[in-house]
Amino acid sequence: MAGTSGGRPSIYPTLLYADAKAAVRQLTEAFGFTELSVFEGEDGAVMHAELVQGNGAVMIGSKGTGSVFDKAMKDADTTGVYVVVDDVDAHHRRAVDHGAEILMPPTDQDYGSRDYMARDLEGNVWSFGTYAPEIPG
Repeated sequence: MAGTSGGRPSIYPTLLYADAKAAVRQLTEAFGFTELSVFEGEDGAVMHAELVQGNGAVMIGSKGTGSVFDKAMKDADTTGVYVVVDDVDAHHRRAVDHGAEILMPPTDQDYGSRDYMARDLEGNVWSFGTYAPEIPG
């Protein structure tokens, strides 16, 4: 199956932001992502950025660039993304320390996960927790 070897995720949530530079800052500082790459246009707009967390990644960019993806997403609503983390409580403290809007504090779920939920600067909902379903090979 394509995209399942070499340590590369096969699915990348992709989000557009009015202020993608602020999004990169919040996602790295408050939510612990690592900046892999950021490509800016001549006008300073983020044309494409890749941020990693564990063995997964998200791609983000600036709204209003006129790209095909930007046009396709023009009328889309916000997005929700789930990220697996080892220590939910420590991750939550980091998010709180950086002023993230917390929608649900760390909570033990009936299905065995511990997770919390936050909203980023532009309304996207991020859930961070221990639930990591095994995907059959």
